[in-house]
Amino acid sequence: MSKTAQEMVDLYIEAEIDVLAGKSTIINGRQFTAENLQEIRAGRQEWERRDIQEKFKAAGKRPGPAYANFC
Repeated sequence: MSKTAQEMVDLYIEAEIDVLAGKSTIINGRQFTAENLQEIRAGRQEWERRDIQEKFKAAGKRPGPAYANFC
């Protein structure tokens, strides 16, 4: 089963919490420990970007800066 971007963000958050608590965790068959904390955070940030893109696409919007018209 394919996971949504939000589900992947949730997995990376759980992994980050586990590693910060001194535990190891497994994501997609790969074991992560405290030495992998930066890699876990980078993965979480990537999936957060994907999640935002999915939400914008579902809403029919495109991500980017918003511009105000003051006329």
